[in-house]
Amino acid sequence: MGSRIDFQGVLNEAQLEAVMTLEGPMLVIAGAGSGKTRTLVYRTARLVEEGIPPESILLLTFTRKASQEMLERAASLADPRCRFVSGGTFHSLANRVLRSRSELLGLKSSFTILDRPDMEEILQSLLQELGIAKAVLRFPKRSTLAGMVSKARNLDKNIEWVIEKEFPQFLHCSAEIIKLDRLYQNYKRGNALLDYDDLICNFRDILEKNEDIRRELGDAFRFIMVDEYQDTNGIQADIVKWLGSRHRNVMAVGDDSQSIYSFRGANYKNMFEFPSIFPGTRIIKLEENYRSTQPILSFTNRLMERAGLRHTKCLFTRRQGGNMPLVVDTRTEPDQARYVCNRIMRETEKGRKLNEFAVLFRAAFHSFELEAELARQRMPYEKYGGFKFLESAHIKDFLAYLRVGVNAGDVVSWMRILKMVKMIGQTKSRRIVEWIKEQNMPPSGIDKWPEAGKNRDDLSALGRAMGLVGLRRDEPVEAARAVLEYYGPLMKERFDDYPKREKELNEIIRMAERYRDVGSFLDDLVLEPPSSEADMSRTGKKDFLTLSTVHSAKGLEWSTVFIIWVTEGRFPSSKAYADPMMLEEERRLMYVAATRAKDSLVLCYPGQECMPFWASQGGFEREARGGISSFVDGLGDDVAEYLSGAAARRMRFEQSEPVRKKTASDSGAGQFKPGDRVRHPAFGTGVVSRLFGKNRLEVLFRDAGRKLLQVEFTKLEKL
Repeated sequence: MGSRIDFQGVLNEAQLEAVMTLEGPMLVIAGAGSGKTRTLVYRTARLVEEGIPPESILLLTFTRKASQEMLERAASLADPRCRFVSGGTFHSLANRVLRSRSELLGLKSSFTILDRPDMEEILQSLLQELGIAKAVLRFPKRSTLAGMVSKARNLDKNIEWVIEKEFPQFLHCSAEIIKLDRLYQNYKRGNALLDYDDLICNFRDILEKNEDIRRELGDAFRFIMVDEYQDTNGIQADIVKWLGSRHRNVMAVGDDSQSIYSFRGANYKNMFEFPSIFPGTRIIKLEENYRSTQPILSFTNRLMERAGLRHTKCLFTRRQGGNMPLVVDTRTEPDQARYVCNRIMRETEKGRKLNEFAVLFRAAFHSFELEAELARQRMPYEKYGGFKFLESAHIKDFLAYLRVGVNAGDVVSWMRILKMVKMIGQTKSRRIVEWIKEQNMPPSGIDKWPEAGKNRDDLSALGRAMGLVGLRRDEPVEAARAVLEYYGPLMKERFDDYPKREKELNEIIRMAERYRDVGSFLDDLVLEPPSSEADMSRTGKKDFLTLSTVHSAKGLEWSTVFIIWVTEGRFPSSKAYADPMMLEEERRLMYVAATRAKDSLVLCYPGQECMPFWASQGGFEREARGGISSFVDGLGDDVAEYLSGAAARRMRFEQSEPVRKKTASDSGAGQFKPGDRVRHPAFGTGVVSRLFGKNRLEVLFRDAGRKLLQVEFTKLEKL
């Protein structure tokens, strides 16, 4: 056991009040950079120091990594027993409880958890069976359908309400969508499947309806702390209410000004309703900032003064100095890209590292011109936001084998696996899966299918691989290696860039080393998926520039932050004009972006390229002219320096080298270099981003995204 902590010596007044108040409900409004994590860490240490058994403390966070890091810090500060505090996410806690109480759901404890791509695949399959999409004009795509179903669950509404309020353009086919949703719910029940939303919905329902479980969990977790409470939805708020109903020792920590996930069902009003759920709530505000300079904080304070419903707070810092944020009209999009690149280049020439800088934007496609300029100037960068690691086809393939090894009734995974067997299509796959379920056949016996015929050898090979996976259910690394041995040759046939994909599969195998069985490994992959965003905070030692959507940058910080495309129609998005609540969330998103900066903040907009956009206001469509973002315009010369015209041009620096024009070409990829603008007959215009040997290159296309091309088989024109 460590020595007692001098809490008064290491915490400010507001933090100390939050840490020393142990009993009763408490709402901590933690401004950006105000030491929220520090407060949670020290309060955990304080509870254990006061003799509270660690296992009776529950720390709920939105990522498992966050809770693990907090508990490790608490353990190193005070008492190693802090590592035994119950930490995790809402979904991981729900999964743990539901597996131990699966009989209440009419399921076996080996149920499979579906991720979003699985969900979309099932919906698409049901659509094809019903023939709805072809029969109905303008039927939503499967990704949109999945969004509807998920939003209905997260908002605790029926799907009819969601269509009417969120997707009125599909009212003409609402009956078909409602039918599809009903079939999807029945399909899951019939195949021992739960999707991500089912976990917390069922957990809430069990808590609400079963007093014995409420009492059991209330006694087990006598002290509850919830991080990022502004990102909870109504169902999660209900879970907190029921878990804390017996003892009321609940501390919720969050910042309503940083609530930016309504598209996932998050409701920032939970921050305002907490005192009503728990009468007598003590409200504490953390307003001292430890990240940014005062000029940056003055800018962000002014930005949020215009917000509607909010907890009033005024961030301040004891740091001295700092320059006012710059708001720069760069005139054109290419000038915006050059301006950002050249400012960063000038700073690196003074000895600063690229990893001290970040460029943030509202949507992933906003960075196209900037990426082209970075490629031209050979400036290394990493982009975050968008495609998730586990959504890659080879990862989905690989995990399907493991999932069937745990749950032989996992129809979604079986369909994915069988599609990779030669001469087996969707119809035959369905017949095989139906036979497996009817015969209760283990995966290793798939070659016994009566209609195997010419497929028997391939099915025998698959059966042998699945047999090895089944035998290794308690050895996840060995099970994963057995899958790779079988799947590796298939992957080489399917993907040209298989060496890169094989490395990623080996990374999955490495991750499996931490687990005792395949089931828990798969659960964690779905509940806490690895992604580029999750790894962003670990890249500090690598020297590259960070490009990121604002959503992916939340919780991180850089010395210098550029925010690009700060214009009406882009930031805020034109889609937000139909709903005042969405417009307020766009303001909060701008606040999150600006508060990532520690030392300097630059906001850019290409004034001459602010194109008209369609905005919906007052129930009718109107054409609106873009310009500087209304969030930033007119904040005042006392909080920002506005540069435009000649002043902005003086701030730009000459390109390091002229743009290369079209020249006589040699053969292969040698005729191209990073930064070259090209045109492809199918993909349109783009920019060469990387070369791979003599014959392959990667091109970033404006509309089609990144493509790896074989030069000798590609008609690629240099512009």
